[in-house]
Amino acid sequence: MTIHLDAPVSRPRTTPAIDLLEGERLLARLPGDGADRCGGDFEAFTLTPLGRTLGAEITGIDLREQVDEQLRAELHRALLEWKVLFFPGQHLTSERQRELALLWGDLETNPMLDTGDSADVVRFGTGKRTYENIWHADTTFRTAPAMGALLRMVQTPPFGGDTMWADMAVAYDNLTDEVKARIDDAVAVHDMVPGFARFLDPERLARGHELFPPVTHPVVRTHPETGRRTLFVNASFTTAIVGLPREESDALLRHLFAQAHVPEFQVRYRWSEGTLAFWDNRATQHYAVGDYHPHTRVAERVAIAGDRPF
Repeated sequence: MTIHLDAPVSRPRTTPAIDLLEGERLLARLPGDGADRCGGDFEAFTLTPLGRTLGAEITGIDLREQVDEQLRAELHRALLEWKVLFFPGQHLTSERQRELALLWGDLETNPMLDTGDSADVVRFGTGKRTYENIWHADTTFRTAPAMGALLRMVQTPPFGGDTMWADMAVAYDNLTDEVKARIDDAVAVHDMVPGFARFLDPERLARGHELFPPVTHPVVRTHPETGRRTLFVNASFTTAIVGLPREESDALLRHLFAQAHVPEFQVRYRWSEGTLAFWDNRATQHYAVGDYHPHTRVAERVAIAGDRPF
């Protein structure tokens, strides 16, 4: 079957979990035998693990102050090791959030999303209910998806509104050898249409599709810094595995999407106002839990441009 990259493809809303294995899971936080290493070997701050393989809270620093090269290097090492970092009580301005993100690279803009004080600051929570309740990695419909993102919590609801992250290297580790053999050299189509079709009017959706035509990425990418093999398909934007019949592609993708749903691969964070989160988009997927309405949850995100997956 030939996949035409210029043809937007949608899928059923449901992506049932199929063939999730029971029993013990392989939970290696670091490559090799480093899964049980303590997270406390940082000089510039205190790191408190929140999950088995990902998620850590950082205290003992004030991100409103200058971040020197030593601190930046330690934060980067912590990001690679723990995949998502949380900085409670920072209460940054939007401009300071941008300044921090720029320490890691150029910033993305996303014309499909509402913006804050500048075009590269995305603001969530001021309009209709959007962009929740699905596992995804950010902007995989781009040729070079985001390297990571900083999300600043501006206003929290009285309950709910958590965000969850899943470790997609561990998700890959736990696939069967048979599934790994099917996907290790496979590529998949990523399309912005399925992820935005519920939220944009047809004209704006068509403009977005013209600006971001479908692209292909490896089903399993190699993390450019850690070398970990990482599952790189997601339910928002991945529409087909190239070269497979549609029915076979859909079934395999449903199985791969379901891996993010495994609790052992996840960390869940309860927000407080002023908290900043920084995650590695190359290694994780995330899920914004939409359980707080009719209350309001307002957050601003700055995304850091990445490279082309390989």
